[in-house]
Amino acid sequence: MKHFLDLTDWTPEELRDLIRLAMHLKDEWRAGGNRPVLAGKVLGMVFQKPSLRTRVSFDVGMLHLGGHALYLSPNEIGLGKRESIADVARVLSGYVQGIMARVFDHAHVLELAEYSSVPVINGLSDYNHPCQAMADMLTIYEKFGHLEGLKLAFVGDGNNVATSLLFASMRFGLNFSIATPPAYALPESVIVKAMRIAPDPDMITITTDPVEAVENADVVYTDTWTSMGQEAEAERRRKVFPPYQVNNELLSHAKPTAIVMHCLPAHRGEEITDEVADGPQSAIFQQAENRLHAQKAILVRLMGAYNG
Repeated sequence: MKHFLDLTDWTPEELRDLIRLAMHLKDEWRAGGNRPVLAGKVLGMVFQKPSLRTRVSFDVGMLHLGGHALYLSPNEIGLGKRESIADVARVLSGYVQGIMARVFDHAHVLELAEYSSVPVINGLSDYNHPCQAMADMLTIYEKFGHLEGLKLAFVGDGNNVATSLLFASMRFGLNFSIATPPAYALPESVIVKAMRIAPDPDMITITTDPVEAVENADVVYTDTWTSMGQEAEAERRRKVFPPYQVNNELLSHAKPTAIVMHCLPAHRGEEITDEVADGPQSAIFQQAENRLHAQKAILVRLMGAYNG
C-alpha cells in the first residue's frame, strides 16, 4: 500500500505519471465529466487547520470521481488529544478507503500512515505540502509545455511550501533558487535531502538576495510571511520581510515570459502586491484550480484503478 506524504517517497517516473493523469482527468472533466472510478469509496478528511482550497478541492474531487468525502473537524477528533493518533488511524481504516490529513505537526501524519490500513494523503503539515507542489508542477507544465530546465525562484520564508517545491524541482528537473532572510532559511536537513535526490547539486541556489534568486527565472513564487501557528511572530516578521516582497520591480529581473505563483491565501500588500497578483503574468488562480485536478490523480492512483 502506498501513501502520499512526501514527494521524495515517489520516483520521478511515478510523479510524471501523476501529472499526465491529472491532465487527462482535467480534460475529461471539461469534456463532460469524469468516469465514476471511485464509486462507493469514501475519503475521510481530518483537519487540524482551517482550509479553503484543501477542503473544497478534495471534497469536489471525490464527488467528480463518483465517491464521497467526509469532513472531520478539529473538535470532532482532537487528534492525539481526545484519542490517540494510532487509534484514530485504525478506527478510520474500518470506515473509509482513504484518509487525507491537514495537520500542524508532520509527525502526526506520519503516525496516521504507520497505523492506517488505507492510503494516507498529506494535505499539509509544518514540514511540507506535497499536494500543493503537484498542482504547481501541473500549472507550470501547462504554461511552458515542459518542466525540465526551467528556473523556479522562491522568495520569502523557507517554509513547508518551499520545501515541497524544492523536492518537486529536483524530481522534475527544474533549477531551484530561494532567497530568504538569514534567520528564515530552509532547514539544513531539507537541503541535505534535496541534494541527495538532485540530478545535479548545481541546480540548487540558496541566497539571501531576492534579486539574485529571481534573475532570469521562469517562475517567481512566494507565500505568506506568517503561516498558521506563527501568529505570535507576525509583527517581527513584518519588519524583516519587506525586502522580499514580490512586486513589479523584483519581477523585472525575471524573464519577460515568467509567471508568478502563490499558494494562497495571500496577504496582499505584504509578500505580493495587487499589481503582480492580478497582473498579466499571474498564474495564481489557475494554480488554485489545479489543486482539484492534481489531487484527483493522487486519489485515483491511491484509491482506485484507472485505465485510459
